[in-house]
Amino acid sequence: MPYTTEDGGRVNNFANEPKVYQAEPPTKKEQKNYVILGVLGFILVAGVIAIAFFASNV
Repeated sequence: MPYTTEDGGRVNNFANEPKVYQAEPPTKKEQKNYVILGVLGFILVAGVIAIAFFASNV
């Protein structure tokens, strides 16, 4: 671990910095999967809201 000593003898411990990399854009298959997951998530949330709405009118 990288330690530095300041005036007065205090020791500082700095965190290791992670390697930086450039993100790659998603492939066509990944984009398709994101759209499918988004639609399924929307249907799930809409279904839960519909169930709550109908259950509150009982």
